[in-house]
Order: sequence, then C-alpha cells, then structure tokens
Amino acid sequence: KFKICVVLSFLLLFLNRFGWMVSSLFSQTYGINASRPNILLIMANDLGIGDSGCFAKEGVKLTQHIAAATTCTPSRAAFLTGRYPIRSGRVLIWTGASGGLPVNETTFAKLLQQKGYAAGIIGKWHQSVNCESHNDHCHHPLKHGFDYFYGAPFTLINECQCNKDPEVDVQLQATYWLCTQMIACYVPGINTSSLSGPSIRWGRLQPPLAGSLRQTAIKFGYVLSWVFSTMNLIGPWLCLPLSRMKFFIFISQKQKETIPLFVSFLHVHTPCFTIKIFHGKSQNGLYGDNVEEMDWIVGRIFAAVDRVGLRTNTFTYFTSDHGGYLEFREGNIQVGGWNGRFKGMKGMGGWEGGIRVPGIVRWPGKITPNTVLDEPTSLMDIYPTVAHLAGASVPQDRIIDGKNLVPLLLEEVRHSEHEFMFHYCGSYLHAVHWYQKESGALWKVHYVTPNFQPQEGGPCYGIKMCQCFGDEVTHHNPPLLFNLSRDLSETNRLSPTSEPLFNVVISQMATVVTKHRNTLTPVAQQLDVYNTVWKPWLQPCCGTFPFCWCNDESNNDIIIK
Repeated sequence: KFKICVVLSFLLLFLNRFGWMVSSLFSQTYGINASRPNILLIMANDLGIGDSGCFAKEGVKLTQHIAAATTCTPSRAAFLTGRYPIRSGRVLIWTGASGGLPVNETTFAKLLQQKGYAAGIIGKWHQSVNCESHNDHCHHPLKHGFDYFYGAPFTLINECQCNKDPEVDVQLQATYWLCTQMIACYVPGINTSSLSGPSIRWGRLQPPLAGSLRQTAIKFGYVLSWVFSTMNLIGPWLCLPLSRMKFFIFISQKQKETIPLFVSFLHVHTPCFTIKIFHGKSQNGLYGDNVEEMDWIVGRIFAAVDRVGLRTNTFTYFTSDHGGYLEFREGNIQVGGWNGRFKGMKGMGGWEGGIRVPGIVRWPGKITPNTVLDEPTSLMDIYPTVAHLAGASVPQDRIIDGKNLVPLLLEEVRHSEHEFMFHYCGSYLHAVHWYQKESGALWKVHYVTPNFQPQEGGPCYGIKMCQCFGDEVTHHNPPLLFNLSRDLSETNRLSPTSEPLFNVVISQMATVVTKHRNTLTPVAQQLDVYNTVWKPWLQPCCGTFPFCWCNDESNNDIIIK
C-alpha cells in the first residue's frame, strides 16, 4: 500500500503541476530569436499505433514512422543520439546497474547546450544513473546535456503495486530455485525432490529460517529478491524524482535563444497507474483509461503553449518509443496496447507492430495542416532535425543514422532520405526495410523471427517478451520477403514464383547488410554480465542503505545542479 500510494502521489503531483511547469518554461523567452522555434518533443511509452486513432488535424501525420528498437531503452537511446542502439552498446539496464547511455555519446541536448541553449526533460529517463558509485551520476540526464530533469530514471514495474508479485522477484525466482537445488545437491542428507519450484513467492514461506539448510537457502534467496525489488523501486521513485518537489526555471537569463523541452511519458507502460477521475473514461479498461489520461495531459501542455502566445513559434513532435505491448495479459484480459493491422508487438525485433509508431508534427504557419506523409521516417530523425532547427551541427566524428526532416516537412523535397532501415533485436539483426523511391515499393526481409503464436502456444507463449536468439526464434534461409506497399500486415510471404524480383531484392539486401555491418565498430556492451548485474553500491540512495526513504525535500545530495 505504501508503494502504490507513493507512486500515485507522484502522478498526482506531476499532473497537477504540469500545465504550470510548461507555462513557466515557455514564458521565459529571454533573447529568443524569432527565426528559431521553441522545440517540444513528446514521447509516449509503449503506445501502439492503433491506440492513437485519428490524428494530425493541425499538422503532419507520419504513416511510416519507425522506431529504432522494440524495447524502451535502446529505442530512447537512438532517439537521443540519432544512432542505431547497436552503435552504443544496446542500452537496457536496471537503475542499480553500471550499464547505461555511454558518456561519449552526444545527445541532441548536448548539441543544444554547446550552442548556449538549455534543454529540459520531464518524465522517464531509463538510461541508467551511475557508473562506479552511488553518486557519480555518469549516466544522469544532466550529464548528457540536459539542464533540468524532473522524473523517473527507471520505468513502471509491478513492484509499485500491492496486489501483484514484484516483477523483479518473478524473474529471479527460477534463478534462486536453481541455486538452492545446486546447494542441496552437494549437501548430504537433503532430498532435492522436496524442494519447492519457482512457483513459491517470497514472504509466503512457512518453514522457520533455521529449519534446514534448504529452507535457509531459499529464505536467503528471497530476502535478496526482496532487497533487489524494493531498492529498484525506492531508487527510481523516491530518490531522484521526489527528492526536490519544488520546480525551478531551468532557463538562465542570458544566451538562450530557443526552449527545448522533452516530455517523456511514463504512460502507457503497464502497470497503468491512472488517477481515479479517469477510471472508466474509456471502453477499453484500465489501459484505455491511461491513454485518455495521457491525452488530457497533452491537451494541457498545448493549452499552456497557447496561453503564453507561443503557438506559432513552437515545433511540436509526438511519438511512442515503440509498438504496443500486445500480448501483456492478466488471465484472459489483454491489458497492453493495440497495433492495428500490423503484426507483432513490443520486444519483437522486425515485425511492423513492434517498430511502427505514431508520428505527428505540428508547426503552425510552417507546415501544411491535416497532411499525411507516406514516406519512411525514423525516431532517429529528430536528432538532426532538432540540430537544424537550433542552428547546431551534428557530430562529424561518428555515423548519424537519422535524417533531417525539415525539407520533407516543408515540402521542399518529395522523398525521404531513408533508403534502407535496419531492425535489431538486441545485437541480432532481424529485418531490413528497402524503400525504392523510383517505383514506390517498400520491401521488407526477415532473417530472424520470434516463435510467437498467441493462439497456438510455443516457446514465447505465456511470457512477457520473446528472446532475440536460441529456441525462441527461427532463422530463415532464404529470408522472408514482403512488399509492404501492398501488404502492410506482412501476411503474404513472397517467393521466386510469386515475385519476379525476389532474387534481385534478396541479393541487394544481402549486399547492403554487409555494407552496414562494416560501419559498426566494437563498443563496450552495456548488456554484458558485469554491466547488467545489480550492484547495491550503485543504487540511488538518499538515506542510509538499505533504508533509502527519500521523502525529505531538504536532501538534495543526488541532484546535480
């Protein structure tokens, strides 16, 4: 109950002050150059493209908007850097791990900071916090070019609900069960057949601690699980976002020409924490209610922009970090998102349902409203686009995979600069897009696909996400080929018999993949064993470990100023 109350309190505070915050940020127009717009970037969390319905009445609707990954942190890392996540080591970590967005990556916030601008981020970060100590903050937003951060460094997990098994605990149960089995195998007199399996839950064990070595080992394992899951909650939710409840204006009174703000929603990631007034607002359960709540917040942001007279001088962009969590269920009830006609979901490296996301751009007086743009675009494109809007140059010492969208949005060019797009699951290349601009054909090959059959069962059925390799995927030789310009749902697999260009397309894709792989340079893997293991000394902690209760505004030790 304490955990859920803390989270709901945070959400209420976040919602109640959101309009004021945005109004304050945008009203500080110190020395603004009218030729350079304010920049407002809004990213939803796990929102399926089918959940957004009709949109873009006041702007441009990007129908082929593609995420760089199908899970949160790699996609957001690509968004921040304009580079495929494979180039930065595939960021995906816990808060108390040492992996994160590498310090040598240059975010769009860093580019703006170098030009004298101040950028803020409100909401989800999910790129880690510390490297070697609990307060070095090497991965913190303020070390990556942002001048202001108010939000959660991690994400929403079941640890925040009193009626659910902690997510970390569920994932670790099998590991601890295996450990106790191994201990028992080497201790005389212990019957391994009597050991409980992964179905047992911490906090519900009846035998006393000193009953036997088996019971002691199990109990110890679940104590570790409790510490891990609780600290994973306490660090993100209490230390960083709530240690300073007071808002402050992050824009200094000199050398600030534009106001970049990144609103990074926790909505609509499961579990969908939704304030009571939105319960029952939709016809799609709690998930739909959470979408409605997010829509309301976006409306308040836009109202704040209009209220301070900056409507016509604000470049606004809205998207989701990847596709909806289609197969997340509670019993027979689906509680995740909807990806419309597109196959696949979050966690699936290549299928369109995991990578195709909503894309909306509004820039009154600059771009034509109520416009549909059927050209391939990417979340990574925002990086060079923001740099262009602010008069900054993108780094020349590294490959930037995103393309500047401004010429396309202003109708100065007809076609997207993207020809090929590469779709990874972790470090494994699963699929490739090829856009033939002359013919308008959009080819898609799948080299690897997850073994996901929601109606038939299989290795991935009944779990949250498929793995990227091993028994949970199928390798295809020859690759699967689809023509998305005629088959958006990827249901009609082409063959040499049905498609005269089959061999040509497959051969061209193989050549391009080889060329692409030659552009990759070895980097430290943020997902290796050392970087992903939970390290207590890296967990953000405002008090004395493990009592990290961070409800005191006066404790600002971990806030970087």
